[in-house]
Amino acid sequence: MPLSAEAPQPKLLHATTQDPDSFAVQISDQIESFIVAVAEVAKGDEPDSAVPFLLLEVSQLLLAGGRLGAHEDIVPDERYEPDLGPEADADDLRESLAVLLDPIDVYSEVFDPYEPRKAPVACRISDDLADVVTDLRHGLAHYREGRTTEALWWWQFSYFSNWGSTASAALRALQSLVAHVRLNQPLEDLDGLDTDEDLSDDALAEVAGQVMAEEIAGPLGIRPSK
Repeated sequence: MPLSAEAPQPKLLHATTQDPDSFAVQISDQIESFIVAVAEVAKGDEPDSAVPFLLLEVSQLLLAGGRLGAHEDIVPDERYEPDLGPEADADDLRESLAVLLDPIDVYSEVFDPYEPRKAPVACRISDDLADVVTDLRHGLAHYREGRTTEALWWWQFSYFSNWGSTASAALRALQSLVAHVRLNQPLEDLDGLDTDEDLSDDALAEVAGQVMAEEIAGPLGIRPSK
């Protein structure tokens, strides 16, 4: 339903209300911290704390995203984006996370909550995190080259167009996983689903198996409540 003329509109944060350099430094620090943290988790050296740590890191990243989203539109200094050269490959990160998070990597997600009666799709936390890192690295490359406005523009634009919704979906999956385990509730096993197909009721019924919370709690660093 469209907003009426009298409906209150959200107020955007304007560059005149804060030090732009300070804002850029804070956002870049949060983004770089997230990239480093996810890479450390993906090494698999501490699998017993993987899920809680990812839950924390994604939550903190989305705080930076919320700040970018509430900021006025950032306009880059140049009309065309400078060439950054080849993008860093995130396949190794993706594969390492998939191994680490098996068997809870796959989850179901509704792509757009405002699109009526849209069927959920199968997603992977490992894919989500690798895609988010790819977006963030792109802006970070601009930032490290001294193109601060270009970096902020990219992070803001890609927050709205991709990594914001992707990270939010991953956060919901991680939070749901922790909640299922802490509340000692069974999880539906979606690993047999193709991540390119919709999750119809029939498809869900066909693959749904029970993975008891205690079977995944220990290896992933979460414990059910007593």
